[in-house]
Amino acid sequence: MDWLAIRRCWRSPANLRVIGLLLLGQLVSFSLALTSLTSSLIAGFGVDAPLTQSLFTYASLALVYGSILLYRHHKPLVSWYWYLLLGFADVQGNYLVNKAFQYSSITSVTLLDCWTIPWAILFTWFFLGTRYSLWQLGGGALCVLGLCLVILSDTWVGGGGGSIPILGDVLVIGGTVFYAISNVGEEFCVKNKDRIEVVSMIGVYGMLVTIVEVSFIELRTLESVKWSADIVLAFAGYALSTFTFYTLTPFVLKLSGATMFNLSLLTSDLWAVVFKIFLYHHKVDWLYFLSFALVVIGLIIYSTTEKDSTPALSATEDGNVDTEYQILDDEISTTSATGS
Repeated sequence: MDWLAIRRCWRSPANLRVIGLLLLGQLVSFSLALTSLTSSLIAGFGVDAPLTQSLFTYASLALVYGSILLYRHHKPLVSWYWYLLLGFADVQGNYLVNKAFQYSSITSVTLLDCWTIPWAILFTWFFLGTRYSLWQLGGGALCVLGLCLVILSDTWVGGGGGSIPILGDVLVIGGTVFYAISNVGEEFCVKNKDRIEVVSMIGVYGMLVTIVEVSFIELRTLESVKWSADIVLAFAGYALSTFTFYTLTPFVLKLSGATMFNLSLLTSDLWAVVFKIFLYHHKVDWLYFLSFALVVIGLIIYSTTEKDSTPALSATEDGNVDTEYQILDDEISTTSATGS
């Protein structure tokens, strides 16, 4: 056996890039699992403030990445109302999913969160013009079938836990609709625009939308909360994990696309099962494992038959919003040299 050849192959740039992407994807997945865990802990403390949870996340994104954007002194590549739409959709997705922890278990919420995948397929088909093969659609259908078993378990078997499991399931599915809108828009922007701008604008407009909704929905709830060190730490853990998630997500979408991103996020469901068994000491119903297996098989079928068929859309607004910052700078320099 030629160990030198194996070692050389293992250290090849292509293999190192794949390993790096896998590790990066698992960091995103683990941060998402921690997000679910801390949100579940907040609900367990009796605090029903899903909007307030997200407010700290959006504020930190706006502060950190907004500062970088201001330092650049560049004109935004995308109009403000598109970022407002992305921010609004993201806020509603976080609100509904975090609210679901009041009624359902961490396992049900994280598994049903995979409904984002079929919604994303549907939205990219209609709005981005992406076309999928029958194998891809079959893989997506298998994912939906596996996720339906979670609802079956919560409704008939009662394996999900929580006060009103079926209501929690409905809230999660509703949240995934908004997540899909946000993810599809963010994926297009980070691949064609600028990552820092996208993350900072989601933070800015997400924070503004959240402040408005908190003033109408959660003010009385916040006044009745008996704050403790444990609650504050849970909120801080949620903010840190979501900040990490939003920071890493654009890199995964930029480097590998939605398939690797979704496959990486799928393992967060396994982390959720581990948390439930070792931290909550709950028994996991066998339907959860069957559901997880079907989702894995469906995503493997989808990923292995995927083609890079997303069209390169070109926007004409503001004359040149598709160009990157460096191209804009080069054009300005060329114009100045010609004028002189």
